[in-house]
Amino acid sequence: MKEIILVKNGELVLKGLNRSSFEDVLIKNMRRHLEDLGEFAFTKSQSTIMVEAPDTADLDEAEERLSKVFGIAAYSRAAVCDKDMQSIVKTAREYLKGQLEAVSTFKVEAKRSDKSFPLKSPEICRELGGALLKSFNHLKVDVHNPDVTVTAEIRDSHAFVRGNSIKGAGGMPTGTSGRACVMISGGIDSPVAAYMMAKRGIELVAVHFASPPYTSELAEMKVMELLKKVSAYCGTITTYVVPFTEIQEAIRDCCPQEYFTLVMRRIMMQITNMIAENQNCRAIITGESLGQVASQTIYALQCTDSVAKFPVFRPCIGMDKDEIIAVSRKIDTFETSIQPYEDCCTVFTPRHPRTRPKLSDVEEAQAKIDGLEKMINDAANGAKRRFIKAAQ
Repeated sequence: MKEIILVKNGELVLKGLNRSSFEDVLIKNMRRHLEDLGEFAFTKSQSTIMVEAPDTADLDEAEERLSKVFGIAAYSRAAVCDKDMQSIVKTAREYLKGQLEAVSTFKVEAKRSDKSFPLKSPEICRELGGALLKSFNHLKVDVHNPDVTVTAEIRDSHAFVRGNSIKGAGGMPTGTSGRACVMISGGIDSPVAAYMMAKRGIELVAVHFASPPYTSELAEMKVMELLKKVSAYCGTITTYVVPFTEIQEAIRDCCPQEYFTLVMRRIMMQITNMIAENQNCRAIITGESLGQVASQTIYALQCTDSVAKFPVFRPCIGMDKDEIIAVSRKIDTFETSIQPYEDCCTVFTPRHPRTRPKLSDVEEAQAKIDGLEKMINDAANGAKRRFIKAAQ
């Protein structure tokens, strides 16, 4: 029995004349996720993409990987059969036997794309439903809340039989909304922010700031592991590791302590501006949540944004910590994020940071650092580039 995967592409159907180009990107992303499993074939048909696997492919693994591809609203395994009711009934009995034996209620739906098929959709439902009731005596029909929905689809060349659909990752295909730099730390918030913007079609470029010897190699490895987990959803992430020790020591030596974090965030933003411009990015992403810490008050964010050359996306801005943690658990970054390897954001943390800073005071504090422009250029130009990809 030939088995395929049917992919439903959700909100892409709303893209009008641009829909085909969005679907092409989605197929490209699916092909990339599956490339080492074999040569898959993809066929677009209305709001569905049919994914046909080579004989040697592991469909369970393929299904698991497709569950993380942004742009897929739902997916399901399906059996291919001939376009006649005898074949459809026989296939449904055999293919869905395990599912139907394990439940007590079901209903049947039919989708008849081929209008030349002799039976209309209600007639297909009645005939298939009646046959399944005879074969599985324990079953009852529940059209409102069934345990299993059996669907028969009549297409141009074949018919398909499938059970329940599984919810996909949703969102937009990665790459359809342009590129953006995400400022990534080893904490809980920034990987969640990266995931949430990738889900809206953003191709990610990551920027991480390292301050050895104040931060360890293990802290950097932790960040790379977090990016691998995010890349399982959005593909390879170009990553820049910026040497930040000299700048942080200059902030410590020259600036009033209450402005340490604010000046640091502004300089990080300036360096990220340069990398974003070099990488043809059109926005910057951070994991900030309003009021979570002193550097994330509305006054502090204004001081940071004053040096931003691009729109700053903060998808976590209105979320509380529990909500952010819930997403981090969903994408499997939480346990890595809480490993006790501190990043440079915790270096030289002031005891009493300003929560309502004035921009002019922060600018004055930053101006006390001699040779800062050269240090910023050196840090941006000295960033190490890596390409982070999820282990398959």
